[in-house]
Amino acid sequence: MPVLVLAGFLGSGKTTLLNHLLHHSGGSRIGAIVNDFGAIEIDAMAVAGALGDSTVSLGNGCLCCAVDAGELDLYLDRLTRPGAGIDVIVIEASGLAEPQELVRMVLASENPGVVYGGLVEVVDAAEFDDTRARHPEIDRHLALADLVVVNKVDRADGAERVLGTVRSLVDRAAVVPATHGRVDPELLFDRRPREERVGQLSFDDLSTADEGDPHGPHAGHLHAGYDSLSFASDVPLDPRRLMRFLDSRPDGLYRIKGYVDFGPHDPRNRYAVHAVGRFLRFYPEPWPAGARPRRTQLVLIGSGIDVPLLGKELQACENDAPHADEHGMWGVLRYVREPEDEQGSEEPPV
Repeated sequence: MPVLVLAGFLGSGKTTLLNHLLHHSGGSRIGAIVNDFGAIEIDAMAVAGALGDSTVSLGNGCLCCAVDAGELDLYLDRLTRPGAGIDVIVIEASGLAEPQELVRMVLASENPGVVYGGLVEVVDAAEFDDTRARHPEIDRHLALADLVVVNKVDRADGAERVLGTVRSLVDRAAVVPATHGRVDPELLFDRRPREERVGQLSFDDLSTADEGDPHGPHAGHLHAGYDSLSFASDVPLDPRRLMRFLDSRPDGLYRIKGYVDFGPHDPRNRYAVHAVGRFLRFYPEPWPAGARPRRTQLVLIGSGIDVPLLGKELQACENDAPHADEHGMWGVLRYVREPEDEQGSEEPPV
């Protein structure tokens, strides 16, 4: 289950963005840990605007309020239990929080059911210059981010200048302009098919009832903020070539997800791949019984990426040679972690 860290200075629009995700989750059930780590199972609430800084009462009887950050794993355990039905967790940081420490806590989590989903930094375009003057540490925060949402571009004088400045401060992160926190949730997490929920309404249900449109009257063209590439191949990929591709992935490429067939290099397993920003992890798993043909299937998502070029580079990773290089998988196996090793040993964006 991905755990996203949503950060940004006071007034940047973090809660607005979170509420947008809630209303357009596409059936996904979002669990949120808001501000001073008060845990909220969002879909059990009736009104998105009820999000508070400290205390929230949940429909399933769980009540959490401002707690010490050291208890993060307790809340991750609660939100990842099978009965909760949560698909993705969003940590909305306090406006004065240090994103680096939040990311370290997620990476150091002992919960084997979660994976780091990226640091999303929200910037107020209209107040960017003043915020940067008061809080010069914003430059450091931007350098840590995996995705930057430049919010309120409709209210900013010189929005293109602000976007250019932000892009000059990030380290390969995708930069997406937005108004009212509206970004396509597909950029952040996989939306699940809608399922019948007994005894409660989801935010999607409320949105549909209120607006007559499951995507809302202002949600059109959100996909214009990012580019995506779907790649499939019946030819196994060469692990060395793929690692060269991954190690040199371009600026703006935010997410990579899917499955890789390494053919003779490991005929028993397919490898699930999860990359967000500079974070990368492979998960080997046995091929499903009767899986024929065995295929590599990848989706790449980013902002300002050269989709045709990325497709050609992935095609160049194909290798139908019947013999495997004895050491070819070493680069891949560096990014395979056993559950007991999920303690932040990966190279995080911090």
